[in-house]
Amino acid sequence: MSKKQNSKKKNSSDDDNNIRIRRIVMGLGVILIVAGFFGMDLNPDDADEWNVSEEGILSYSQVEDTQYSYEELSGNTTDTLKLVTFESRGAQIEGILRIPQSDTRVPGVVVLPGAGVTKEMQNRVPETLADLGYASLTIDQRNLGGINPESDLEIFKNGGEPVEYLMVYDAMMAADVLQDQTRVENNIAMLGLSNGGRFAIIATAIDPDIKGVIAISTGGYDTDSIDRNMVADETAYRFYTSIDPDNYLDIIPPRRLVMFHSVNDSIVPYEMAHKTFSKAEEPKAFYGLTGDTHGYSQAVEGYMEEELDLIFN
Repeated sequence: MSKKQNSKKKNSSDDDNNIRIRRIVMGLGVILIVAGFFGMDLNPDDADEWNVSEEGILSYSQVEDTQYSYEELSGNTTDTLKLVTFESRGAQIEGILRIPQSDTRVPGVVVLPGAGVTKEMQNRVPETLADLGYASLTIDQRNLGGINPESDLEIFKNGGEPVEYLMVYDAMMAADVLQDQTRVENNIAMLGLSNGGRFAIIATAIDPDIKGVIAISTGGYDTDSIDRNMVADETAYRFYTSIDPDNYLDIIPPRRLVMFHSVNDSIVPYEMAHKTFSKAEEPKAFYGLTGDTHGYSQAVEGYMEEELDLIFN
């Protein structure tokens, strides 16, 4: 199997997103923790479609019927390459479908790039997956994975569906599109990088049909360390809890969680990722990688085959 080295790249959008969310979580711990407790009814008008529990866990009652279109892509490869466009809660989501040559149907992996990273920029991951015999669908996330939690909180307070929830839903829709391919098995996993890793963890948790998740250069926000009995703004607490992958970890087993993280990652601190991993239950695996790469690297490739075998078998 051919192996190519991926160039190292730090993404300013990822950096901005992580700085913003860390400040918000600090705000939850410092500004919102005051004497008193109150709440409000946040059952949305379309609660039959999505809901956030009192514990701050997002859920969707169902995923829409899959509607998508194809455009053939050319490339210097024997893999099948297609540009796929699918409808997802009022948006047209684009992705690159890659299916390796095989005499039998193959498992599939949904790939969620980090903030500011397009599906075309994340080509090394699907190439590696194809080398290992897996199909993939790499999507352009809404806002290219960028988030605005302050704006989403206002939407949530008004009973609307925050963009970050829509991004989780898009990931689940992508899994359905990938599974719908005649050459792909009913065997789909999630792989997310940086901010995409957070959505991959949440989508895996709330969609029982997803077999497992690989999260690269990502971590949760540690909102579960806040004493809920001392939170005044229950609305903000529920929302920030609902977008924190740490709070979904116990829903994933018996499916497998795999995390890769560089020890000197300057965008998502190593300690942040390891804390998330420590909260997860078995089956799980954590790989601390030497260097300062944020995102996919050649070091990840050495473990991918074994971990995907464990996820799908």
